[in-house]
Parts: sequence; C-alpha cells; structure tokens
Amino acid sequence: MAEHLNTLLLGDPPVKVSGYSVAGEETVVGLPEMDVMFDVGKAPRALLNLNHVCLTHGHMDHAAGVTYYFWQRDFQGNPGGNLLLPAVLADPMERMLRDWAPIEGHQAPFNIIPMRVGDQHELRRDLIVEAFDVAHGRNVPALGYVVFERRRKLRPELAGLTGPEIVALKNKGEEVGVVSEVPLVAYLGDTEVFDLSRHRLLPTARVLVAECTFFDADHRSRAKAGFHTHMDDVPRLLAMTRAEAVVLTHVTRRTGLRSARAALSRLLPAEQAARVHFLMDRPSRHREEPAEEQ
Repeated sequence: MAEHLNTLLLGDPPVKVSGYSVAGEETVVGLPEMDVMFDVGKAPRALLNLNHVCLTHGHMDHAAGVTYYFWQRDFQGNPGGNLLLPAVLADPMERMLRDWAPIEGHQAPFNIIPMRVGDQHELRRDLIVEAFDVAHGRNVPALGYVVFERRRKLRPELAGLTGPEIVALKNKGEEVGVVSEVPLVAYLGDTEVFDLSRHRLLPTARVLVAECTFFDADHRSRAKAGFHTHMDDVPRLLAMTRAEAVVLTHVTRRTGLRSARAALSRLLPAEQAARVHFLMDRPSRHREEPAEEQ
C-alpha cells in the first residue's frame, strides 16, 4: 500500500490532487476538496474518507482496493461509500463484494452506481461527475470521468430588475436564470490519446489527469499494443487541451521519473513543459522490473 501520497496544488485558485501511480502496481488519484477519488489500486488510508470512487476499469492495479475501501470505511464507522464504474462491471463487482462477506465475517455496506457514456452523478449540490468513453482496448470496459460545476446566474438582460420583479417573472413561468457547466478536473485513466473534442467538457477542464506510461523510443510498440500513451503523444494531447495543468500518471519503472522528466523536457518547448506535472514527481528509488503494464 502506498503510505505516502504525493500532493499537488495546481492552478489559481489551486486544485488539490493527491495520489500514487506506478504502472502495473497501483493507481489512485484523489480530489479531497471534491470528495472523490479516481481508481483505488490499494485504497490508501488517507483517502478512505472520500465518499465517491470513480473506477475507470477493472485491472488489478486500479481496482484491487475496492473491497478494502468498503470494509475499512465500515470499520471506522463511516457510511458505505459510492462506487461508480462501467456498467458492465457492476454485477461481477457486486458478486465479489457479496462473496467477501463470509470471508470477513460480515457484510460491509456499499453502493454501486453503474455508469455509461454520458451518465452523470451528483457529488454534492452543483458538483457533478460525468462519464465519457476512452480507448483502452476492445476487451477492457473503460471510462474516463470529468468533474464540473453547474453554475446558475441571472440572465444578463434581467440584471437591473428588483427582487420582486424577478419573482413575478418566475411566477409567470419565465426562465430567469442561465446554467453553465464549468469543467474542473478531467481524468482519462488508462488510454491511448484520443480526440478530446468529442466530449464538450474535456478541452476546457482546468486540470487534466492523463496517463503516460512509456517514454523510451523502443517502447512505442508496447504502448500501442496495450492502448497506453507514449511520450511522443504528449504534444498532441497538450494541443487539444486548454488546461492550466496536465498531470501525468502511470509511468513505468522501466523508465523512472528522472529519465521521464528529462526526456519530456527535451521533447517540449519550455512554455508547454511548464504546464506538465508528474503525480509521482520524485526520483525513483527502485529499478526492479514491475509486473506487466495492464
């Protein structure tokens, strides 16, 4: 289990992103101020209080902590929590959680929320998460998620009216407000780079969290075979987003962060490189071969 999460403060006003991500080992990314985490590789204790888990896909390094998440929350006296996941995984996930009860000795409460492309779930009032499709292979049901604010304000042409006048219009059935969607954080999960413009909120999210597993030139074929992102795809990704910060996750230990940072700095112009952050931005201490990336 990752005992020490890295925490980044990104943008202005800052968005807090906490997590741990190493390809094939564990990925979990939490937004503490938004009460949600994406993926739950090993359910780090520091994020157990978040009431929503958005699971992108079922690979073990992204989903192994689901059971621990629910039973530890129950042990600590917290409510069951909500697991959003691709709809096709809902039944097998529920069976697994039910089957764990006789092993543990009791059933922890849980709430499974099947998600399909375009489905939305309210994290809290006016803070919404929406699912979108990604490209992680035909045999891997997978979704990405974007968190956005739903803001309501008075129609500009009504700005000079008094309160009673506005109420009178409402009583007549007139719409006095306009609703806007403000995308805050988009989480792509494991995927090859795709056209972000196919989803209305992705290009303008303030923070974009994306995987970049491979950096070495001879790993391009590995990236393609596993529907992962290679460093060579990062310029195209940056060109499609207006995000203040792009956070890269899922780097393989075959490269290590020190080498990954150096390679990316050679590839990108300085103004583009300044937008890019690594979630696990510290020198790699271990160079052993990891499990195969999934």
